[in-house]
Amino acid sequence: MIICSEIEQSVAWKLIIPDYNVHLKNLNILNFKNITEKTFEFNQKINCFVGLNGVGKTNILDAIYYLAYGKSYFNPVAVQNINHQSDFFVIDGGFEIKTNLEQIVCSLKKGQKKVIKRNAKNYDRLSDHFGLIPLVIISPSDRDLITEGSETRRKFLDSVISTMDANYLQLLISYQKLITQRNALLKHFASQHYFDPTTLDVYNEQIQEIALPIFQKRNNFIKQFVPIFKHYHQLITGLDNEVNLVYDSQLHQSSMLELFVDNLSKDRVLQYTSVGVHKDDLNFQLKDLPIKKFGSQGQQKSYLIALKLAQFEFIKEQKGESPILLFDDIFDKLDENRVRKILELVNLETFGQMFITDTHEQRTENLLNSINQDYEIFKISDK
Repeated sequence: MIICSEIEQSVAWKLIIPDYNVHLKNLNILNFKNITEKTFEFNQKINCFVGLNGVGKTNILDAIYYLAYGKSYFNPVAVQNINHQSDFFVIDGGFEIKTNLEQIVCSLKKGQKKVIKRNAKNYDRLSDHFGLIPLVIISPSDRDLITEGSETRRKFLDSVISTMDANYLQLLISYQKLITQRNALLKHFASQHYFDPTTLDVYNEQIQEIALPIFQKRNNFIKQFVPIFKHYHQLITGLDNEVNLVYDSQLHQSSMLELFVDNLSKDRVLQYTSVGVHKDDLNFQLKDLPIKKFGSQGQQKSYLIALKLAQFEFIKEQKGESPILLFDDIFDKLDENRVRKILELVNLETFGQMFITDTHEQRTENLLNSINQDYEIFKISDK
């Protein structure tokens, strides 16, 4: 058994006690996915949802995630998160942030726009809510980060940076608008059978101005993030220098304007912008090889949980507060010894509030009793 002092020694160089922790005090869910109505009062440390598969444990975590990010982690089509017997959903949570109580309400009615309110006031822009509630989720569906295309990994990258940097999020929004406009112009040229390089150059120069700071912020983030990621991977696996995370961008070799010139003929044929920071990727490596091809299922799981714990640590260091941690199906990713390692970090005040799902109540209770930490277990059923 790994005792607390051993854990403390292994994480000493990164053991940063946050200035404060964000707590979700209570949660009300109405007509969200398979949940018709549920109300919870939460422990400030560990909260466990136990029950059979399919009863809605993961949906409770997703409701918490929705309050932080204004969207579902598992289903990006907002209307599909409404319970099939209803035409709306409401998620209402009370958070303690820096001793202040923040009441966040997310709601959606079919045929209408999503609404997010903070202390009964609507946001002017939904993006203004991003970063208020630091939160990290670890789920079996994280495997998409390995198996899916570059867009999935870019979203992860952008999400972490945007949590700390509101200006970065606005850069992304502006960049995407310009790319959409440039694509529309390329389609217009093709349909009208003519080409105006002067008009295209206007968009190219505007995109260049925004692409460079996006690239620089991503590059700086990776330089800070990789050592933390490698540290957590070693903590989980006991293996050193096994993994790496490489930022792959065309801007390492060329400027945006150079890329536009070199790929002009290609873009005109394709009728969309084939180069730029919207094509960036993260290369997940195991011993300098792609983990997607050369990593076992167990190695991929360890890689992903280290990635998410590094996300947690990075946000904590940058914001001076421990994010809320959602750990879906905790035993799917780790064996009992490694789960205990993670939970023992709570005793060191490294983590703040945690929410865990598991299918075996007794297994979860035995493990929590062994780490001597406050917890609450909620038995979830479909009744």
